[in-house]
Amino acid sequence: MDESLIPKRKAAAVMKTVHEQLADTIAELGWDCYDNVAVEIGGTQVSGIHQPENYNKKWAAPYGTRKYNKDAFIVIKNLDRNPTVSSVPNPDLKAHHLKTEKELAAELKRSDDAKMYETYSK
Repeated sequence: MDESLIPKRKAAAVMKTVHEQLADTIAELGWDCYDNVAVEIGGTQVSGIHQPENYNKKWAAPYGTRKYNKDAFIVIKNLDRNPTVSSVPNPDLKAHHLKTEKELAAELKRSDDAKMYETYSK
């Protein structure tokens, strides 16, 4: 029997149980048949270390080798419904490092006064 046929048969068996759940979920999300959908694998790791010539192949993987973790998962992305919107800074907020020491001391005093602390009378 062809070795590539076995994984395909196993995948087909899994798909029989998953197909209905997947169809229900896609319908619930309101996806359209014309949406651009991508299927990706998550839960993987890629070796990012260049190994020397005489490295131990049992313990280290060559650079760029992808390994699938036991808890790897499938991600189905609807690329048409993924709004990429840059965040906008809040104009009312002022970074701590931009405040003067006098402003910081005044904020601390207001905070302490609100909590009924007597830190300035001593």
